Amino acid sequence: MDALDYVLLSLYFITVLGVGLAARRSVKNSTDFFLSGRSLPAWVTGLAFISANLGALEILGMAANGAKYGMMTVHYYWVGAVPAMVFLGIVMMPFYYGSKVRSVPEYMRRRFNRPAHLLNALSFALAQVLIAGVNLYALALIMQALLGWPLWTAVVVGAAIVLAYITLGGLSSAIYNEVLQFFVIIAGLLPIAIIGLVKVGGMDGLFDAVRTTKLGEAGLHTWADTGGSDNPLGASWFGIVFGLGFVLSFGYWTTNFAEVQRGLSARNMSAARRTPIIAAYPKLVIPFVTVIPGLVALVTVKGLGADQGDLQYNNAIPLLMRDFLPNGVLGIAVTGLLASFMAGMAANVSGFNTVFTYDIWQEYVKRDKPDGYYLRIGRWITVVGVVIGIGTAFIASGYSNIMDYIQALFSLFNAPLFATFIIGMFWKRMTAWAGFWGLLTGTLAAFIVYAGYKWWGWFTFGSDLDESFWGAGIAFVTVTIVAVAVTLFTTRKTDDELSGLVYGIGDHDLTAGALAGDRAWYRSPVLLGAGALILAVAFYLPFL
Repeated sequence: MDALDYVLLSLYFITVLGVGLAARRSVKNSTDFFLSGRSLPAWVTGLAFISANLGALEILGMAANGAKYGMMTVHYYWVGAVPAMVFLGIVMMPFYYGSKVRSVPEYMRRRFNRPAHLLNALSFALAQVLIAGVNLYALALIMQALLGWPLWTAVVVGAAIVLAYITLGGLSSAIYNEVLQFFVIIAGLLPIAIIGLVKVGGMDGLFDAVRTTKLGEAGLHTWADTGGSDNPLGASWFGIVFGLGFVLSFGYWTTNFAEVQRGLSARNMSAARRTPIIAAYPKLVIPFVTVIPGLVALVTVKGLGADQGDLQYNNAIPLLMRDFLPNGVLGIAVTGLLASFMAGMAANVSGFNTVFTYDIWQEYVKRDKPDGYYLRIGRWITVVGVVIGIGTAFIASGYSNIMDYIQALFSLFNAPLFATFIIGMFWKRMTAWAGFWGLLTGTLAAFIVYAGYKWWGWFTFGSDLDESFWGAGIAFVTVTIVAVAVTLFTTRKTDDELSGLVYGIGDHDLTAGALAGDRAWYRSPVLLGAGALILAVAFYLPFL
């Protein structure tokens, strides 16, 4: 990078901190800090929803997977994201927003009991600081590779910037920065994809080149050879559809509070429902700036795929930036990448501080304190979360493909929670203790599968990602069996206690707080969701 690149990067950092300072003026109580006062329009929360996901998982991880697994990586978008996002908006958001819960663990407390609530709150808090570490490590990789900064310096500087704007403005600062970051991310990644395609002769030239690599023709298809595991992903159609498309996907998008929190900050029920569905549309086309550059890196970077050093799959995007982008454009691309990691980390930290403050500190440590007390705790725990994230960044550094690490975390934490959540939402007979023991045993089952594969040599899978598919599926089945068994021997809550928390018991007003424009036919969540699903199917057709 040269002086122009540094100027562009500096302007971005100044703008981000400026947004935090501006948002600080609107923070008058804890609801403002943690949930933006439930006042934001759907287009803002929708863009923040997708931007919060555009962290290390999406950018470095999906580009790494594009190089490693080829076009099968798009399963993480078209079957592994969009259906769950639509389901969240149409079916589940009314329960979240209508019940006025402040977090996913709070829903668990009201639906089940305090032990289930505490277990979920603790596991979520742990997962968020681990995933924040992934985003922070990825940010540091970029700063180390392209700015020449030592890893420690890059980690601390990146963490300090995120800490500053969240501590100042809370969730509003995070969300408005995420809207800005969405456009910066796209502006930064598009030149990599476009220049990369020009270098290899367009899409036809890229596909011809991929056929000569170790992926071969199989790297250009999505569903071919999934009757077994003889494909680049090493996964069968059942693992993809059930493990990824259902358990992992729905677990992440519908119960991950770092995402759901964006919907809860919307100004009314209609905006909350449309939040994830609006986000589904850009999610459909994100593979153009992640998976395609990964394939370009595969055919242009000699030796890509090493276990250590600069040629790890994680470095696919930075290596393309180094080789293809001129100064000025390089500054925009670096800014876009840093924006993506900051957006991802900010989502993790804002979710962490909300759950810790409301669901752990207020519920189990200091009850019935003035609102200002919890606002101060939220700001202090933000500092703690970022400091822990700095430590967990070095756990992520031990993985050559951070996507494998991220998916392992999702199978451990999200899959058991989703199983508990979805059964409890649709089966009113499920008891409180069934929720607790189901969540606990499902988490243990996922851990045993992971440890048995990675450490103890008990199990064999086609790939690390295949293990995460099966680990998630086994966790789901475990939760189901345990929930049914425990329910048979325990007493369920009454219908009055479950009103508004279980499907079919109590109704939520889907027009609550609606403005005149919210009633327009083209803003119907069902219509918008159906459009996203149709496009997801259509996008598969050229790559079957």
